[in-house]
Amino acid sequence: MEKVAFIINPFSAKKNYQPLLNELKKKVESPLYYISESIEGTDAFIRENFDRVEVFVAIGGDGTISTVARNLINTDKILGIFPAGSGNGFSNETQFSKNLDELLEKIKVGNSRKIDTFTVNDRLSINVSGTGFDGKVVKEFEKTDRGFKNYIKVSLKTFFNYKPIKVKFFDEAYQRYNGKYLMLNIANTRQFGNNAYIAPKASKSDGKVDIVLVKKFPLTYSPLFAFRMFTKRLKDDEYVTYLSVSDIEFKVNTKNWHLDGEFNKIKSPVHVKVLPSSLNILI
Repeated sequence: MEKVAFIINPFSAKKNYQPLLNELKKKVESPLYYISESIEGTDAFIRENFDRVEVFVAIGGDGTISTVARNLINTDKILGIFPAGSGNGFSNETQFSKNLDELLEKIKVGNSRKIDTFTVNDRLSINVSGTGFDGKVVKEFEKTDRGFKNYIKVSLKTFFNYKPIKVKFFDEAYQRYNGKYLMLNIANTRQFGNNAYIAPKASKSDGKVDIVLVKKFPLTYSPLFAFRMFTKRLKDDEYVTYLSVSDIEFKVNTKNWHLDGEFNKIKSPVHVKVLPSSLNILI
């Protein structure tokens, strides 16, 4: 474990990281770890240890993982994950569990593979990002104590009051999809988190992302939408449209976005670009 560093987001998992840290210290002799108080602190820690570390382990949710990952893009460094967030979408999609022994065994074996990532106006995303309804939900969700129950509460409250966003694509091939939508998502993997599969056919190694366009639907459609999402059966219909792309530009009349579940302000025009085989993941 000499060439491994553990980066812990102390605000994840209801701020209860100490038991995990104690377990890590019992199982790894003098582990190199960092309790991150900020994105800037994480970036600085990785820079300082970049040359002597081969595997950087992110301990937190998708936002923490994305922060660590952006420092490893297009390098031979390997990203490991211990999920400790509220949704853990990317962890689920890359087969990382909340079992420290399993993680340490993966590190010992040392196998890895390259996967795709993508950018939204040059800001990195590794899992699912979006605007519209879910961008607003994330903004309001960050005002709560998080947790799945609060996410559902915020989602329901937002749904009834939310006005659709207007999307306009630049490429003539996609202009027939211009219009009003409840939300627009960009999916590198299949799920938001909590096993909510917004893009069941998305692949993190095909050089493309799925653009998911969802029109505002009536309340009567909600149970079917939820059922399909949680059973990996969402598909093209009168309310849902999928576009598989590697590079796309569009305008949208909101600046509220989430990137891997973290709220961001992003101005239009928006340029989405896939970075094929750009991130080395522990397997």
